Amino acid sequence: MELQANLDAIRQRIIATCNDCGREPASVRLVAVSKLQPAAAVIEAASAGQQVFGENYVQELLAKQEEVSAPVEWHFIGALQSNKVKYLQGKVGLIHSVDRLSLAQEISRQWGKAGEVAEILIEVHLGDETSKAGVAVAEVETLVRQIAELPNLRIRGLMALPPYCENPEEVRPYFRQLRQLAQQLAALKLPGVSMDELSMGMSHDFAVAIEEGATLVRVGTAIFGARS
Repeated sequence: MELQANLDAIRQRIIATCNDCGREPASVRLVAVSKLQPAAAVIEAASAGQQVFGENYVQELLAKQEEVSAPVEWHFIGALQSNKVKYLQGKVGLIHSVDRLSLAQEISRQWGKAGEVAEILIEVHLGDETSKAGVAVAEVETLVRQIAELPNLRIRGLMALPPYCENPEEVRPYFRQLRQLAQQLAALKLPGVSMDELSMGMSHDFAVAIEEGATLVRVGTAIFGARS
């Protein structure tokens, strides 16, 4: 029952944070980051009412989908190689981590084969960490304009993985920067581009992310506990 209690606590915190900052709680969706968790944990979380699960590795996602029969929604949130895109077609509702044109082109190609449209977020690199993926802030508009030309994609918003700070308040400027960037891109009114989704905030800082406009918060440890 610990997982149920964890989910309940997070949901209550999301509701309280939204109420405090004048947002509708329904405007924030919880993405349970289930990478390196067994399928049994996903099944347990789904039975506790969790609907959206985020995976980082294609093989692991496909293996879990074989075992999880609950009607959940899967999001791909990890670094994605172009040669793995074909395995995700028809398997995920949203890809959070598109950071280059070549990847977007392959997604459009694979979804186009099925006559479908892929929903994606553009991953933006905030901070100076060389280990993190994402398109540089100065290059986001150019990339969005290029991707908007592709036929089988719809850009739904932005995602970021800002630097980890013990104090969530220190992360706030990064979340704010992503929101302001989304507002600038929305103002361009490009066909096939909306900025409805902001995927930002994790277990320790999701409340601050919600205050700054997050619509998708990616929470793993606070739901499932530390990965062994």
